[in-house]
Order: sequence, then C-alpha cells, then structure tokens
Amino acid sequence: METLFHEKKINYEIEGTGDTIVLLHGFLESLEIWDYFSENLSKEYRVVRIDLPGHGKSDVINSVHTMELMAGAVKSVLDKEGVNKCIMAGHSMGGYTTLAFAEQYPEYLKGLVLFHSAAHADSEEVKKNRDRTVKIVEEDRLGFINNFIPGLFAPDNIKRFSKEIDNLKNSAVHTSKKAIVATLKGMKERTGKISLLKNTTIPVMYIIGKEDSRIPTDVALRQAVLPNRCNVLLLGGVGHMGYIEAEDETLKALKCFAESIY
Repeated sequence: METLFHEKKINYEIEGTGDTIVLLHGFLESLEIWDYFSENLSKEYRVVRIDLPGHGKSDVINSVHTMELMAGAVKSVLDKEGVNKCIMAGHSMGGYTTLAFAEQYPEYLKGLVLFHSAAHADSEEVKKNRDRTVKIVEEDRLGFINNFIPGLFAPDNIKRFSKEIDNLKNSAVHTSKKAIVATLKGMKERTGKISLLKNTTIPVMYIIGKEDSRIPTDVALRQAVLPNRCNVLLLGGVGHMGYIEAEDETLKALKCFAESIY
C-alpha cells in the first residue's frame, strides 16, 4: 500500500483488525523487520507498518529528514487509513520519530514504546560523529553499511545471528546514499524530548538492552522514571537489536503493554 506525503510515495502494510499498533523501524531498516511481530500481533490487533522516508520502498523527501518530517509521513498514513488512536512502537530512529509524533499529535496516541531508543538530543560529540559518518557514507556507502550493522548487536550475538545480520545488510544496501545522509542529518538536528516524558499522560514503555552500544543502560533508565506511567523491559545479553536478539521476550512485552491499554 502507499500514500503521498509532500508529493512523494510512502509505503506501508496493514495486517489484522481491531485496535491499532503502529510499528516504526530504525535507521537503515524497513518495515520488513517487523514481519514476525506483525504475524503474531495481527491475530488480535490491526498492525500498521510503515517504511519511513528514504527507507524500504518509500521515497526520499528532502535533503534533511527531520524527525518531525518522519512523524508527518506517519500521520499521512494514519489519516489515509482512518486511524485516530494507536499504540506506536519505534525501534531506535523509529523511537525518535515516535517522540516527535507524540509532541505534535499526542491526541493520536494511547501508548508509546521506545524500543532501544531515547529522548535526549545528540551531544556535541555525537553530532560531530554524525558529520564524520556523512563523509564516510559519501565515500563508501557499502563499506559503511557492512561495518555498521554488526556493531548494533551484543558482541556474543554477532556470530549467533550471522544470518540475520546478512539479511539486514542486504536490505540496507537498497537505501540510497541520499537517503542515508538525509537521515543522519535529521537525527543530528533532532531536539530533546525529556520535558515531554516528564509531562505526558500517555503510557510509555522502554525496552533496554544491557549491552546496547548506542543507548547506554543508565541513560535509558534515568529517562524511564520520568513518565507518570512507564513499563521497563531490561534485557541482559542484548545489544541494540532486541527484536532479533530477544525476539520472543520483546514481542511478549509489547503484547502485555497493549493488553494493559486496550
């Protein structure tokens, strides 16, 4: 399925009927990462999976893909499908998009899930790293992809999930240089959402990997105590890719969160 946003194509899939769960992928991913989750959740819920701009089968929209632009693309899908209430779960960059969506369109959300994601803005050091990464991508996009993806897993899981890592690489290869750069710039520019967490009445869930090289455990836990209501799943032996590294545990947690809301 597809809709237009800023006259560009946004690709999405819908499975099941009932109350809605929206699943948003992360950087260099696509809606296909949620195949197993959608297959299971769609037995009880309507599951909406979206290729964020520049990813999967969705078009590049701009030279910078801000999280607000990503959130607008998500809203365009929900509006087309008549979805006005949902739980939204975002992996990594998808979590940044979920927070931007919560800031702009809180009335749509029954709950939000930060799946190996967080609410702080990039530090100055991380912003510099984003700039360096842009240069690396411009010089050697494929080399960047091949080096980046394995590092998202806990070290002990890299060999164990070698097939899944290869699948992620093969999928990421279809993400253009323009899309990768636009996304890196958008993540660099994103604003912090700590105040949103402190003030929101929307139920929140954090899924945290103890060996996540991107979102330190202590940082995520400090944020998880801020909302009025927050569930936390803390996973030992898991890096940044819990939907693969702890597939059944994370699916069960998301199901339980949805049951507590719907």
